[in-house]
Amino acid sequence: MYNIAVIGGSTEHGEACAGAYTIGKLLAQKGVALINGGGEGVMECVSRGAYENEGLIVGIIPGTNPENGNKYLSVSLPTGIGYARNFLIIRAADSVIALQGSSGTLSEASFAITEGKSVISLGDMAINNLKPGDGKFIKISDPEEAVEIAIKEAEIQRSLERSRKSYWNEFA
Repeated sequence: MYNIAVIGGSTEHGEACAGAYTIGKLLAQKGVALINGGGEGVMECVSRGAYENEGLIVGIIPGTNPENGNKYLSVSLPTGIGYARNFLIIRAADSVIALQGSSGTLSEASFAITEGKSVISLGDMAINNLKPGDGKFIKISDPEEAVEIAIKEAEIQRSLERSRKSYWNEFA
């Protein structure tokens, strides 16, 4: 089972919410674990899409109360570390889908790319000037394509992790 994070604005509604719902639905139907920040906006919409399709939804909550997550989470993990929880979301993910958002979403996407993970973006976000070893930034406009690409990129990430593990086991 791949872990795919969906990041986006906590106040987004309308078109971003509809896209997030579709992404959550498709991830659940493909047996992918959904990871997000567990809050409102895009996070709640994607969670609802996965929930209504019997998906696994993990919310990594910024506060200490697990009940502060949205009602569609399968697992609510309170961290008590505020926005630093974005680090945990990205570390737990094999690939990332980004929807509308602002500085918090951009920081998560930037961290993912720095970690060598791919970010599939729907919306206005753009990240340029990637360095060698960075993950990919893939801009698309279709939720279905976002899910397909995110799964392919997750597969690549897992393969790289297995190669690294195998390499280090030779020296252990």
